[in-house]
Amino acid sequence: MAPEMQPHLQPPPSWSAIPLDLAVLVLRLLPAYVDRARFAARLPLPPPQPLLALPNGTFYSLPYTKPFRFPGCGFAGYQSVCGNWLVFPRDNGCFLVDPFSRATVTLPALSCVRLRPPNAVAKWSDSDDGRAKFADPYITWMHISDESHKLHISKLIMCSPNLVAALVGIGHTSQILMCQPGALSWSVRAYDTCMTFEDMAFYQGKLYAIADDENLLVVNISEGHNTGDPQVSKTGQVIKGDPCPWKYSAVFDDKTMFCKKIYLVESRGVLLMVRRTIRCQVPEPGVDGEIVAAQNEFEVFKADFEHSRWDKVTTVGDDQLLFLGRRCSRAVSVSQYDFPGNNIMFLDDDEENHVQYAYEDENTSFSTYHLRCRFVSSALSKISWKRADEMRLAVWLFPQDR
Repeated sequence: MAPEMQPHLQPPPSWSAIPLDLAVLVLRLLPAYVDRARFAARLPLPPPQPLLALPNGTFYSLPYTKPFRFPGCGFAGYQSVCGNWLVFPRDNGCFLVDPFSRATVTLPALSCVRLRPPNAVAKWSDSDDGRAKFADPYITWMHISDESHKLHISKLIMCSPNLVAALVGIGHTSQILMCQPGALSWSVRAYDTCMTFEDMAFYQGKLYAIADDENLLVVNISEGHNTGDPQVSKTGQVIKGDPCPWKYSAVFDDKTMFCKKIYLVESRGVLLMVRRTIRCQVPEPGVDGEIVAAQNEFEVFKADFEHSRWDKVTTVGDDQLLFLGRRCSRAVSVSQYDFPGNNIMFLDDDEENHVQYAYEDENTSFSTYHLRCRFVSSALSKISWKRADEMRLAVWLFPQDR
């Protein structure tokens, strides 16, 4: 009698084996963006496109103008963003959530900071008339931490699975804090000078920070002897800035003044500094009114570490698009997307407790600066939201590359 034929079990086919044209058809049939994102994550498709996120839980997948929300909690009320992570500070900790995978990371609360040295205290001196006191000899973490209810994260970077760096402060004055994911406390050099830090970037294995003077600092990191936790060992200047201080500290005869914002972003292996200049209109003397923002202009510089200087460039490349945001910036290759290159996409980027100017328009949106032609175009007619404190933190969100 012939032996029975046993069926030969084959492993189930992988989604990655689906023909690309069929995968595109399936994507078009999925009604929810989150479902499309999860499906696409299993396919050999181009990197996911950046998202525009609004604090009320609304998201846009550019260049599409139809808003969407993630199911469930919706992810409204974030306070910052870090790549593909939304950041939610709470009294008992700081929580990072990836809205695509629903993965979470826990960081310490801003009230839990390990001081170095541990016995550090704020030092004050009285004014000559004794009516006021001032930080002596300069503002440190010990001075701003007294107002812990005002502390906020202006920048957070996941440098590695074991290292998180953050700019934490009040208004535009901040300090660099370090921790490990899951740790119970941050670490800070308590007597280092707090600065008007503009941005921070992790580039080629090193952490860099820049203040409004445009000096680029490298942040050296070590491990605590007793805890093994990461901590700032020292900072050093590696590039001397040329910030044109006279331009940003004067009101000109035509009743205009200039404000600026500085961004750090890596593009094609090069560290870039982007200087954004906002031309503002000042009220006539004796007239009540606000300083009102008008035109935006951008200048791009690349870091020349060999000569310790910023070299101005006129282009970022026809295949590059810079997404600039106070919370997170990134250079994206446009070769696989329906985006024109050599442009900068940017947001208002007003900082909490540090409003420099007002606006004429009640509504806002993202805008595009065209480097080649040096003009700004706005998406206001397609995507817009009302300017309000609760909507201040519009951000770019960058889904994790597959």
